Formats: sequence, C-alpha cells, structure tokens
Amino acid sequence: MFRMLIDGHESHHIVLTYVYEHTRRFSCLVFLFQIYFYFYFVQIRMLMVFFMLKRSWFSLQVDEQMQENLLAGRGIVFSRILEAVSFQGSGDKIKLPPSCFTGLSDQGAFDKGPLYFQLSVVHQEGSSEMIDTDSKQSTTHSGVLEFTAEEGSVGLPPHVWSNLFPIDSPKAPLIEVQYVWLPKGTYAKLQPDVVGFSDLPNHKAVLETSLRQHATLSEGDVITVNHGILTYKLQVLELRPSSSVSVLETDIEVDVVGPDSGLESSQPVLKPLIFGKAESGMVEEGNYNYFKFSIDNDIWDRIAAEDVRVEVRIEAETNNGDTDLYMSKHPLMFPTRHQHEWSSHDIGSKVLILGSKDKNLGMGAYSIGVHGFKGTTKYNVAVSVQENSNHKVGQQAGSSSSMDIDAVECRNCKHFIPSRSIALHEAFCSRHNIVCSHPGCGIVLRIEESKNHLHCDKCGQAFQQGEMEKHMKVFHEPLQCPCGVVLEKNQMVQHQASICPVRLITCRFCGDMVQAGTSAMDVRDRLRGLTEHESVCGSRTAPCDSCGRSVMLKEMDIHQIAVHQKS
Repeated sequence: MFRMLIDGHESHHIVLTYVYEHTRRFSCLVFLFQIYFYFYFVQIRMLMVFFMLKRSWFSLQVDEQMQENLLAGRGIVFSRILEAVSFQGSGDKIKLPPSCFTGLSDQGAFDKGPLYFQLSVVHQEGSSEMIDTDSKQSTTHSGVLEFTAEEGSVGLPPHVWSNLFPIDSPKAPLIEVQYVWLPKGTYAKLQPDVVGFSDLPNHKAVLETSLRQHATLSEGDVITVNHGILTYKLQVLELRPSSSVSVLETDIEVDVVGPDSGLESSQPVLKPLIFGKAESGMVEEGNYNYFKFSIDNDIWDRIAAEDVRVEVRIEAETNNGDTDLYMSKHPLMFPTRHQHEWSSHDIGSKVLILGSKDKNLGMGAYSIGVHGFKGTTKYNVAVSVQENSNHKVGQQAGSSSSMDIDAVECRNCKHFIPSRSIALHEAFCSRHNIVCSHPGCGIVLRIEESKNHLHCDKCGQAFQQGEMEKHMKVFHEPLQCPCGVVLEKNQMVQHQASICPVRLITCRFCGDMVQAGTSAMDVRDRLRGLTEHESVCGSRTAPCDSCGRSVMLKEMDIHQIAVHQKS
C-alpha cells in the first residue's frame, strides 16, 4: 500500500511537470506573437510616416520648382510638353503653336522683352522599347520665330535639333518648352572642330554674321558657321555671366581657341609657304592641294619700285601625271579652274611671274591651288622674291645703233642681219628654216620642228603637238556654272568674277563671304554698285560715331558727308 501511495505520488508529479512544461512553452509562444505583432504595427506606422514625409517632400519639391520657375521666368510660369518637328531654317529660333502665344500673352510675357525658352528632351518609355536610354538630359535654349506650328508640336531648326539630338533622334520626340529669362552675354569662348577657321579673312566678322541669326547661346552647344563653300562647327566652351546667355543687342567678347590636336579636316586647308623654301606634295587627278603666302609692306615697296618680282614655281614629275597651277588673292581663299586670278597650264614645270604691272597684285594674303590634271603627280612648290635684271643701257644703245647703220632684213625670217653676211644667211635660212604662215604668228622654226608646231582652231594660240590635247580640255571644254550657264574656261572665269548671281563676294557691311545674288531692287542701290545681299545687309542701322543717330549702314557715308562735312 505504501508503494501504491508512492507510485500515485510520482504519477501526480509527472502530470504536473508535463502541464508546467506545456504551459511555459505556450507562454513563450504567446510572448513571441506579442513581439511579432508589436513590430508589425510599428512597421506599419513607420511606413505611414514615411509616405507622409515623402508626400510632404514631394509637395515641397513642387513648391520649390514653382519658385524656381517664377525666378527663371521673372514672375511668368510657362511650360509645355510638345512633340518636336524639324523645319529648314537658320539660327536657334523655334516655331510654337498659337495656344502658346495666348498663354504667354495672358501673363504679359511680351511686355518683358524678347522671349527665351529652355528646351529639354523628355525621356519616355515605349510599350516595347526604351526610346532614349541616356540618363543625362539634353538641354539647350532658343528664341521664338513665330507662332504658326500645329497644336501639340514645336518646330525646331537644324541648329536646335542637332544640339538636342546629337546622335539619334527618337521617332516621336517630346520636348519640354519652358519660358526663362536670360542675362545678356559679355564673354564667350569657342572652339572649332578642325583647323582652318582662324585662317578665314576677318573670321570674327564671319562669326558675328552667323551669331546674328541666334538669340541665345548655351555652354556645350555646337554652332555651325558657313563661309562660302566651307562649313565649320564651333563648340561653346564657356559663357559669362551665366551658362546660358542672350546674344541680342549686346557686345560679346569672343575668344576662339585652337581645335584639339589630331583632328583631320575633310575640308581644304591652306598650308603656309615661306619665301625661298620649297614644299613637296602629291596630288591626285581632280583634287586640289592649297598653300598660302603673304606679301608684306617691305616686299611690296620693292615690287612697286620694280626692284624685285615674285615667282611662284612648281617642279612636277611628268611620268604619268600632270598638274595645273591656280592662284588668287584673299578673300578668295581656294582658287579653282572656275575662279582664280592667275593660272598656268604648262606641261611639267610651271612658273608664274608677278610684278608691279599686275593690277591685282598688292599687299595681302594669297592662295596657291595645285590641281591634279591627270594621274597622280609628285611636285615641289616654292615662292621666291627674284631681283630684276639691270641691263646696261649704254651697251644696248651702242649695239643697236651699229645694227641700224649696217643691217639688212632677211627675206625669210625677217631678222636683221649684217649686210656683209646677208647673202650667206639667206641661203642657209631658206634651206633649214620656215616661217609659220598662221596669221599673227610669224615664228621661225626649223623645218623638222614645223611638223610639231600647231595652232588651235578656236583661239589661234600656238602649241606643241603634245600640248594641244590639254589645251582643248582646259580652255575649250564647256563648263557649267552653278547658276546654269555653260561657258568655256576664260568666259567662265570672267562670268564668275563679275555677273554670276551665285558667285561668292565679301559683303562690304558684314564682312562675310556670301552669294552676290541678282541686282539690287532699289535703283539707288544699283547705282551704288550694291549686290542683292549688300542691299539687304546694308539696311541694318548702326549709331553714327559723331552724333549717335541711328543710320543705315549703306547710307552712313552720305550721312557723314551731308551732316558732318566729312569727305
């Protein structure tokens, strides 16, 4: 019985132990659930606080953006997202839809001066592909040309389009157009992409003419400058007082720095020549190689005094090719077979002798064009100053006087021969020499040489038989002018130098090289000798240096004479 009591007591203890263990485990589980739910609700509250803070931050950003827009637009808030459409135009002025005119007019934007806009590419994600994956947003600035674009679109000229989409443009690009205020620029640093821009005559005047079509400049933009047949691209490196400025009605100090080294130009480049030093080269058929040299004041004084002359010489190999030599005075920088002032078409070596009697010669810069006429030709080109020969006048007079006293004209060659040997000379001359019978020629030739002596049927000029083919191709092959006229070489050179409407001239008002155009519409401008471009360009006004009155450029000389009695 005692054992049974003991056994019952142990069973009760086991039951109590079992209940205690399960109760403790359940309490731990409840405690863990309490901790879990506590942190769960804390996390929910933290997420709620985070979203509230994010919403507040977003509202703050919107307010700050509104404040920035107000400051950027000087109290005018205008922003539109429009589809970009390209159109052919110059400069940086865009076309906006009529609704933008209403929105700007309602806020009084037109009362605050010229309109400027910040253009930003809107990156969009299509249904199947990312149209623009570049994380860096392209931005530039512009003026406005007119409000005639279709609703929902904005017209961009090539300058603006290439700066916003320098590589590839999406199929339907979206542009954010935002009204901004820009300060007037005071300084700009530009860098051309290739060498040669600084060689342009008065290149800053050329740049000024190009910038006249712009309303704004932004750092990083690329400006295209056209000068005749040449095209240069200049990147805006630095601007003051801001990274984006207005270029309307302001004077900007411009620095043009050299291009990066190692860049090759696809355009012709002028290589400098030093007097007395030859430069070698190779030219292929149909191509040109260009060189330049300058005549300074000292050399010109010696030329004008007829003490020296300038010689341009080409020594060329004539194995399988031949060259032509063209030369011009600046501003015609790149002479061609159509446009030049001096030329030589001799086979093999060529030389141009320039002296004081050349009316186009003077101080200034000159260009030499070596043209590949046939095959590939190696050559050496040199410019030198040569002394003129000083003849002894007394000796010449003495010899001529003695010849006049005792000389007889040969009946065959028409030369004066001493009378004591005239019979022997005429016997020899009639057997071995022949006089060319072509009208105006009269050259005396050996009988064996006369078979190689020919005259052109069109111009009558005398040549060797091997030179006739080149002469016919150079001088008598019809050439078509860009204006549509077909002429031979000599008439073409005269045509493009005087009356061709697409000839390049240097405008006397802007200094740029532009097409001359037709005659001026105004009779007074025609009497002044102004071309179509100069008539329009000269209509711009500028303040008179003497009285400050605004006067048209083409009438400034008349104003100086009539008002200020200046000759």
